[in-house]
Amino acid sequence: MRAPPPLLLLLLGICSAPGLCLGGARDELLFKTWMSQNNRQYGSEEEYWQRLQVFMENKRRIDRHNAGNHTFQLGLNQFADMTFAEFQKKYLWQEPQNCSATKGNFVSGAGLSPSTIDWRKKGNYVTPVKNQGPCGSCWTFSTTGCLESAIAIQTGKLLNLAEQQLVDCAQDFNNHGCSGGLPSQAFEYILYNRGLMGEDSYPYRAKNGTCHFQPQKAIAFVKDVVNITLYDEQGLVEAVGRFNPVSFAFEVVGDFMFYKQGVYSSTKCQDTPDKVNHAVLAVGYGEENGVPYWIVKNSWGPSWGMDGYFYIERGKNMCGLAACASFPVPLV
Repeated sequence: MRAPPPLLLLLLGICSAPGLCLGGARDELLFKTWMSQNNRQYGSEEEYWQRLQVFMENKRRIDRHNAGNHTFQLGLNQFADMTFAEFQKKYLWQEPQNCSATKGNFVSGAGLSPSTIDWRKKGNYVTPVKNQGPCGSCWTFSTTGCLESAIAIQTGKLLNLAEQQLVDCAQDFNNHGCSGGLPSQAFEYILYNRGLMGEDSYPYRAKNGTCHFQPQKAIAFVKDVVNITLYDEQGLVEAVGRFNPVSFAFEVVGDFMFYKQGVYSSTKCQDTPDKVNHAVLAVGYGEENGVPYWIVKNSWGPSWGMDGYFYIERGKNMCGLAACASFPVPLV
């Protein structure tokens, strides 16, 4: 695509003066490289220049953050041509989920939790990172990831479970398909539905659909649902340390979409149960440079963050992560 005249770049806000448009050419080369790496194409020249502008604003924000004193770094990724408002609409919950409606029933035991744990390193207990695509179905991936791990730890068999069944079939348990839901409510659905099918027999489609559950093809079952008491982050430590990975929800704010590495923390997110908008899976915990953190499996594909994972500060109910943690007791 031919470079536009400096006047057009001025109007688009890509350079503030014609003499600065050489930098604009470098920016455009970076953007085109990113487009190629992410298989991105646009329907019109107007959309191309609009996305370039968004991309460069995101890059400036990332560079400012990385130049500061933070425990985590940001980076350009597959979301780099999107505003946070657009990202929210596609990837986060649209229906508010109030975790305080979930009653805690986790009973702390007398046993000591290990000082650090990573279930990925203890055996074949965690499935590969999946990608929810443009659908606010993170809660289904948190649910399947948790149940997959709980079954594997008890039986040694790592299953690959069907998120799409939860998207299509779990509405009676106050879940909303691509508009959001809670793992605790999804575990209840699996319990009362008497089973969840596998990914191979109920493949993921990243959009709402009609329920096609076939009882004879169910391969995973739940006999109880354990909810950790609101704000009891130490209970969450004990559950992950002694039993298995645990689902939790938290509030994603603008910088998190570009997380690259390190221990994430924020002063902009809120810590109350009515603000959470994304569900993930805690697969362990540790400490880095004196900062305790959770090891968390996300559902935005393996190219995001640290091979699809992130660390988030532990012990401060960061972004409300201790507001609605839960896990299933599998029927095996």
